[in-house]
Amino acid sequence: MIGAGAFIGSNTALVAPVNVGEGAIIGAGSVITKDVAADSLAVERSDQKGIAGWAKRFRERMAKKAN
Repeated sequence: MIGAGAFIGSNTALVAPVNVGEGAIIGAGSVITKDVAADSLAVERSDQKGIAGWAKRFRERMAKKAN
């Protein structure tokens, strides 16, 4: 449920079931997994991490499956 007057920023994911209260604002790019109270701001940002060599190993596995 999304309350009246709520604003959902661009590229936001609402992971059901969640309720967004009336007049709430959700920051762009957030992944919302908990209810957002009326007239509040919800922002979610996770730390970026990199896994060295993962993409190369993934491509190699996919190439083996294709053959």
